[in-house]
Amino acid sequence: MRSPDMTAEKTVDFIFDFGSPNAYLVWKLLPDIAARQGATVRVIPCLLGGIFKLTGNQAPMVAFGGIKGKMDYEMLETRRFIQAHGLSAFRFNPHFPVNTLILMRGLVAAERAGVGPAYLEAMLAGLWEQGLKLDDPAVFVAVAEAAGLDGAGLLAATGDPEVKAALMANTEAAVARGAFGVPTLFVGDEMFFGKERLGQVEAQLAAAG
Repeated sequence: MRSPDMTAEKTVDFIFDFGSPNAYLVWKLLPDIAARQGATVRVIPCLLGGIFKLTGNQAPMVAFGGIKGKMDYEMLETRRFIQAHGLSAFRFNPHFPVNTLILMRGLVAAERAGVGPAYLEAMLAGLWEQGLKLDDPAVFVAVAEAAGLDGAGLLAATGDPEVKAALMANTEAAVARGAFGVPTLFVGDEMFFGKERLGQVEAQLAAAG
């Protein structure tokens, strides 16, 4: 039997796409969970659409839209989660679904430029607090510039073949690990899907010692 890799178990890999409102909600809690458990979070940019294509999955609104009461309950559960954790800044984006291709390539580019955390926070706020249409390049640049980033440079970098390839490689690797949607979290080899699993994520980190 393989010995457990305790270092790996103290790292949380967050399979991430800006386009998931639940990814926003997870991110608002995950850093504090990791800090309490002495863990590091690695945000891994992936294309949710690519994950769906590779796994045959669909967005909940498509997959469950025809089931009586299902989406109403999902919205109720989200409201409960927001209230329980005081996430009152959250607003459902009026432009949803937003094409996140530029945003996700931008995150890869921002990480390469050493400004990943600032970019992540700015774009999450723009999409899920301010209700902006961030698949519009002009809006993208404006939000980045307001955060003190090189908006034009980041936008240009979204066309870099290496950036494109890195995003696709991340997406394919996430599916190879078992991911079928976002938000997916890995603690070592253990996979957790959805914001409702954050308690299990913290328990797994605590058990790692």
